[in-house]
Amino acid sequence: MNRSRTTRTYGRFAGSAASGRSAAPRRSNGRGNRQAAQAEFALPKTITPALPAVESFAELALPARLLAVLGQEGVTVPFPIQAATLPNSLAGRDVLGRGRTGSGKTLAFGLALLARTAGRRAEPRQPLALVLVPTRELAQQVTDALAPYARALRLRLATVVGGMSIGRQAGALRTGAEVVVATPGRLKDLIDRGDCRLGDVAVTVLDEADQMTDMGFMPQVTALLDQVRPDGQRMLFSATLDRNVDRLVRRYLVDPVVHSVDPSAGAVTTMEHHVLEVQDADKHRTTTEIAARDGRVIMFLDTKHAVDRLTKHLLGSGVRAAALHGGRSQSQRTRTLTQFKDGHVTVLVATNVAARGIHVDNLDLVVNVDPPADHKDYLHRGGRTARAGESGTVVTLVLPHQRRDMSRLMASAGITPRITPVRSGEAELSRITGARTPSGLPVVITAAPAGERPRRAASPSRSRRGLTGQGRPAGAGVRRRAQPRSGVDSAA
Repeated sequence: MNRSRTTRTYGRFAGSAASGRSAAPRRSNGRGNRQAAQAEFALPKTITPALPAVESFAELALPARLLAVLGQEGVTVPFPIQAATLPNSLAGRDVLGRGRTGSGKTLAFGLALLARTAGRRAEPRQPLALVLVPTRELAQQVTDALAPYARALRLRLATVVGGMSIGRQAGALRTGAEVVVATPGRLKDLIDRGDCRLGDVAVTVLDEADQMTDMGFMPQVTALLDQVRPDGQRMLFSATLDRNVDRLVRRYLVDPVVHSVDPSAGAVTTMEHHVLEVQDADKHRTTTEIAARDGRVIMFLDTKHAVDRLTKHLLGSGVRAAALHGGRSQSQRTRTLTQFKDGHVTVLVATNVAARGIHVDNLDLVVNVDPPADHKDYLHRGGRTARAGESGTVVTLVLPHQRRDMSRLMASAGITPRITPVRSGEAELSRITGARTPSGLPVVITAAPAGERPRRAASPSRSRRGLTGQGRPAGAGVRRRAQPRSGVDSAA
């Protein structure tokens, strides 16, 4: 590592540091802050004073074309993490930012990256800016979020992820791409093939760095960072920061501006947290009734096999469900997410592959059918709802033998949930989750007709006439079988 260094002092990072100064240590509140504090690490105090936060995008040194697109996209007021970091990142400072998922991190780094790359043209196979992310879903979300702004500046975006044609991605790099959004493994493959070189990369972003280290990507990430320009700008953004990220911070960030939006480990005032105590024999039926609610829901389970079994059962019960996990091809995963976002599918049954990098507007319920392994997984799963100031509910189903572990997990997350014993068919379950009895008429999810949003199931009277309220065939895009087919798995 040849990058010049600045002597730095260190302090405990445990609160908002918009000015770049470390905050005072948190005191224990009896709800697990001790465990949370143990997961934190000493982060650098800023030596060079940070530029003050702004109140509007117009105050920033952004190209006029970017400001115009912000207005067209309805982005009028910067989120706190954008207001605090953009003045500094636009000036070329390294940035270390923590903000819960949905807090606006993508534009916080994306606008600066695009503005600082504008006007330059990449040589074949030599991008000028790089965003590293841990998952394919997050890569696609970042690409989609930045695409309109990149077009306005005539910057070419390339997405480099596993599970898709490496030849096509190599072709995009050969043509020339100023900005590459990539997962570490696939980018390494392309570099090893000679299809990409990072020596011209002047702006590098690590998004969700903690997950990359948790997934074992640290050797690949450091190898990639060692190849970008040593005098370039580095930005590291994540929903959580712990000691696993310490090595990256110390080695690659110089005199960074430090900013934390959510010092309380992700507790969000617009998010309700419920622990529903269920009995083993009743858990399956309870899960089915929640899935049959009027509205979309993401349900998290531990394994791919469990996801597939529950999805099959829900389809057989009349619930428009689809599975999302690492065993599906990228085209299947993309299609499933599209169907869920446009309402064609109402229940997304997923493993932790959906815990980050998925944004769905107006998603008001997340259900942990299987409790997460640790508090970070809980926060990221729950972060699919109550995004950007909206409200939402996170529900965790807990069996008797899981109660103690769940109490410890919530304490580590700094969350005090509402704990309620429930049974299927009870009014309290319906009040909290909107649960209801499913129709029992099996469904098969087919491709949604182009340009058409599927409607909710029609009322019985309209169904008999075969028409919805808009005069279209009822259940567009959903084939209903008259009789349940044998072999439908009823066990989750």
